[in-house]
Amino acid sequence: MTLADCDRVAEIRIRGWQSAYRGLIPQSYLDGLSVAEDAERHRGRLAQADGSVVNLVAEDTGGEVVGWACHGPYRGGEVVTGDAELYAIYVHPEHLGRGTGQALLAEAVARCAAAGHGRLLLWVLKENGRARRFYERAGFEADGAEEPFEVDGVTVPEVRYARALPR
Repeated sequence: MTLADCDRVAEIRIRGWQSAYRGLIPQSYLDGLSVAEDAERHRGRLAQADGSVVNLVAEDTGGEVVGWACHGPYRGGEVVTGDAELYAIYVHPEHLGRGTGQALLAEAVARCAAAGHGRLLLWVLKENGRARRFYERAGFEADGAEEPFEVDGVTVPEVRYARALPR
């Protein structure tokens, strides 16, 4: 991902939230999401990047960015592990079902394995059945860890998924 991709990545992320999380988190929160603010956050993160976080984009045959994934070290609070974490993966809603998400996930898995990580972890909304099936088809399993995620005063549970990475 480059700075020039930030606006499109923000659009994909926001539209992804608004589509995938409708009915799972408060609509007032989804309606208040700003593509411009999200793009600015992405630009700031890229400017401060130290190389530990990898942002990937997927383009269609015309060169338009249609998907984004981000991974890096597992964020386990004070606990430092050798695991990697998939922080985000989104495909523009108009491009779902075309293999873009699978390609982004496969590339993240390959890069994390090549970097020597033993596992790739991720968090997903407990009630997001579509995403959970996507990860399960890719070899991830819920490992029993759950955490609450608060959105506009509403607690939304997340579950952690894990997958061993090839050596």
